[in-house]
Amino acid sequence: MGRRARDRRRQQQQQQRLERGGGADGEQQAGWSGGYPEIVKENALFERYYRELGIVPAGEWDAFMATLREPLPATLRITGYRSHAKEILRCLKEKYFRELRDLEVDGQKVEVPQSLSWYPDELAWHMNLSRKILRKSPQLEMFHQFLVSETECGNISRQEAVSMIPPLLLNVNPDHKILDMCAAPGSKTAQLIEMLHADMNVPFPKGFVIANDVDNKRCYLLVHQAKRLNSPCIMVVNHDASSIPNLQIEVDGRKEILFYDRILCDVPCSGDGTMRKNINVWKKWTTQNSLQLHGLQLRIATRGVEQLAEGGRMVYSTCSLNPIENEAVIASLLEKSQGALELVDVSSELPGLKRMPGMTKWKVMLKDGQWFEEWKDVPSNRQTQIRPTMFPVKDEETLKAMNLERCLRILPHHQNTGGFFVAVLIKKSPMPWNKRQPRIHQKLPQRTGDTEVTAANSDNGSECTTEEPTLPENRESEKMQLQNSDTEQIKKGVCGPPPSKKMKMFGFKEDPFVFLPEDDPFFVPIQNFYALDPSFPKMNLLTRTQEGKKRQLYVVSKEIKNVLLNNSEKMKVINTGIRVWSHNSDGEQFGCAFRLAQEGICTLYPFINARIVSVCIEDVKILLTQENPFLSKFSSDTQKKVKDM
Repeated sequence: MGRRARDRRRQQQQQQRLERGGGADGEQQAGWSGGYPEIVKENALFERYYRELGIVPAGEWDAFMATLREPLPATLRITGYRSHAKEILRCLKEKYFRELRDLEVDGQKVEVPQSLSWYPDELAWHMNLSRKILRKSPQLEMFHQFLVSETECGNISRQEAVSMIPPLLLNVNPDHKILDMCAAPGSKTAQLIEMLHADMNVPFPKGFVIANDVDNKRCYLLVHQAKRLNSPCIMVVNHDASSIPNLQIEVDGRKEILFYDRILCDVPCSGDGTMRKNINVWKKWTTQNSLQLHGLQLRIATRGVEQLAEGGRMVYSTCSLNPIENEAVIASLLEKSQGALELVDVSSELPGLKRMPGMTKWKVMLKDGQWFEEWKDVPSNRQTQIRPTMFPVKDEETLKAMNLERCLRILPHHQNTGGFFVAVLIKKSPMPWNKRQPRIHQKLPQRTGDTEVTAANSDNGSECTTEEPTLPENRESEKMQLQNSDTEQIKKGVCGPPPSKKMKMFGFKEDPFVFLPEDDPFFVPIQNFYALDPSFPKMNLLTRTQEGKKRQLYVVSKEIKNVLLNNSEKMKVINTGIRVWSHNSDGEQFGCAFRLAQEGICTLYPFINARIVSVCIEDVKILLTQENPFLSKFSSDTQKKVKDM
């Protein structure tokens, strides 16, 4: 739209506003604020639907609705690795929170931030401080500036309280292989990375996180979040989660299918648990949203459990209160797993978190208000909108064995949060349509020279197919029987395995990932200049260019390298690795044209034995308060050390 057209449109809007209410006063009287109509927080269909389903305990409905109409309190999580996070917490509690205790603004006492009782180590807090109040007091202004600066450098994250729950229930260890299926914008991914680095003394944990999202643009938000934690164990990929490919890794010279120890399956949802912050949901909410998303959610969850290792744990979560998106998906998954999956009882985990048990009975409603209690009641002209998997299991014995009450639903009025649903699944055996965990036994050729991994094997819109697990010849008849039984199950309303689906690659074609060969003379000056320890994993260094000058060097963990090298044809990698060295031509006169990159210092520090200067506290103050200070500003001891170097 051109500038003139925009001006004409603006004038028309102003004229319309004047006609409605006669200027600024009229706007306020007409319910307008800043040119936008005020959204009325009412939705009769929403109230009718959830009242009928009985998701709220008796006598609590008014409190539930009143809380939904209140703004969501701001919540923050102290991020970073454990020792660093504790220092930020000490600063918050001993300086800022203490100053707020007796503070009054306009004769009203300021509410001091409170820790979330169920979050470990007091690393998550919520507060009811509006921006208007923050600007009215010098102490509050200082507190606000601290929060802003610490958020910018990644020490604090604004994250909704309920969204912190799924990573905690995954029970992550530093050696776990983790898949985050629908990861953007990345706050939960950041939690997972922090858990991998629980031991600060281990720069390269054995575990890793593969963070996936279907939206190419949102993948870059994900990269931005992950970059703040400077981990060599994170890889961001861009795939449809419902058809994410089987990846392969090399184990003792053979290729094997990669199964994950932990999977986070936070699926796209209708989001009616977010009404307190996304007020448009009040106006747009209808049961149609859940009916349209149910199939996708089930496909993503099914793909997740297929890729889960035996004994592994998957957390399924939504920010929806609707059983069609929640218990119906879990019940269908459990039914078609035929005992391979089990809901985990997490009632003893996260003490202090108030939760409601999962539902065992519910009904399906169309957006016109029509109810259906069973699949057989659905007329044929509605069977494309309503599917059999949306209904609860009728057989009481089967229903009891599912233990759906082990799911947990977070209601907003119980702890002043958003609404949320979580189910924790454990995989006891392979899925029935894949009774043998697929393995590829293939001896790998020796690699020589530079090893290139293309980040996307094709240009915009090209396709690659997901690999189906292969069955031995003597099991082909079993495979046919499984397919036939799946057809029967679908007729009965039970889904079988999802059909194999072609995957499309979208977005930009990324630069390749090129690993340095072991004997590359390019790295020798760097190794000598910094006196790197022999244990430094130089084989895990990579660049993003196949030809021309290498300007940036990145490092990944051994496990991430394994995934990269063995999956270049089927995986679109957006980003991985942590930048550790950057080209600096001024350094050539000293024999090394690469300087340390700030984000890689924590990873490199344990391996560097030269170019390190220990300074006194006064020198630290100079470095923090002066921009590019001259050497003469530092203590004589520091000056001598630098000159000798």
